[in-house]
Amino acid sequence: KNYDINDYKEKTDLTRRKLITVFYAGLRAYRDLMRIEHARQGLRRSIEAIAEVYDSHNLRSFASAVLEQVNFLLNLNGEGLCASHLAAYTANSANGRIKVLAATQAYSQLMEDEQVSNLPAEVQVALQRTLLEKISHHGEYYYAGYFRTKAGSESMIYMQFPEPINDMARELLEIFSSNVAISYDALLLRADTERARRATISILGGAIEKRNSQPSLHLQRVGKLAGLLASNLGQRERDVELLQVAASLHDVGKACVPDSIVTKPGPLDAHEWEIMKTHAREGHTLLSQSASPVHALGATIALEHHEHWDGSGYPNGLRGEAISQAGRIVAVADVLDSLLSASCYKQAWPMADALQYLRDHAGSQFDPALVTLLLDCTPEIDKIYAA
Repeated sequence: KNYDINDYKEKTDLTRRKLITVFYAGLRAYRDLMRIEHARQGLRRSIEAIAEVYDSHNLRSFASAVLEQVNFLLNLNGEGLCASHLAAYTANSANGRIKVLAATQAYSQLMEDEQVSNLPAEVQVALQRTLLEKISHHGEYYYAGYFRTKAGSESMIYMQFPEPINDMARELLEIFSSNVAISYDALLLRADTERARRATISILGGAIEKRNSQPSLHLQRVGKLAGLLASNLGQRERDVELLQVAASLHDVGKACVPDSIVTKPGPLDAHEWEIMKTHAREGHTLLSQSASPVHALGATIALEHHEHWDGSGYPNGLRGEAISQAGRIVAVADVLDSLLSASCYKQAWPMADALQYLRDHAGSQFDPALVTLLLDCTPEIDKIYAA
């Protein structure tokens, strides 16, 4: 007969001693199988945790992700904080104090002043030891992780657990920590690259504004207004930031329009207006040469920010939601700032008149839902123009 049993024995072969031996062998085999299963689950959680951390886009979200994923990795309800000793901070911090980036509920009060001086003594000692020795270490109930970038910035995580940390958990933490350090380095490198890109875009925008009939800081304010709308639409923080930068590129195509038209101190004639309208396609062509997300979004905005909700805009006569949401957002932001700003051929409109223009043209020139949303944000708009 076939039985799904290892080492099947007849009753006459099974003595008391053999039964005990078989029983313990079965328990050990089960224990080993469970260890393998726990290791497999731990490895899966480690991979998922590392992916979640790597997906962070700034230091605070990185720190929050690390705290969350350490608990996920060990399947324990730990409490702790993530702190940074950035090279940029130490120059302005007495004795190189540590800056708190994220904390769990038990340490949430530290987020107010971002200092660790009020921490329990044993936590301060663990963090200082981590910073001094520049390696991760652990005790029976805590883990202190250390991450350092090539630029010299340092971050630490301290987690305290309700149960002792076993050998398998320590191994998982070491694997996790080594990969988090790589992610941390990549994050700061990505942040440096993004700052450089934004600086380049800002310089480009400034050059465009110098030969533009639009007033100074128009591009920055359009970016802020677009970011305000996107944020109130519930977009993710990174998407809001991307739109804010891309929106400042909406008029880049004017670099291809003759100075005599761009800087003309008065209304354009029909021929000049047709030339001016080419800036939408020209901007799209220029920005489409780059595959970066900010330039790709900027290309779409440059092409569509003069399209109208009712299809009467240019260059393609798009209607309604055929216009991208980014294009519709920047259309509202661009017109509002143009109305509120003085130029060589018109006075600045009062805020009430500019907002009334948006109301009057909602559903024809503008997406009516975006106009309604913007009108609910007047306190935030006032802050943008008070700055």
